[in-house]
Amino acid sequence: MVLYVNPINETHVREPGLVVVDIAAADDATAFAFQQMLAGRWATATAQRTTRDPGQPGVRLRCYVDLHQEPNRP
Repeated sequence: MVLYVNPINETHVREPGLVVVDIAAADDATAFAFQQMLAGRWATATAQRTTRDPGQPGVRLRCYVDLHQEPNRP
């Protein structure tokens, strides 16, 4: 199985505490729900759309998280 994944840009991980998260999910709603869960806890640069790999099931989404921010507690 070959997946097309965009390379990670050095600026996205230029220091400890910066994270690139690639999400694979069955559908858009699941991918966005997980992204929102991350954004509710840490500073997150969110994606506005998912992508699909031709011939592969599900969707993909990439977001960027800054763990320097104190996590919000539910």
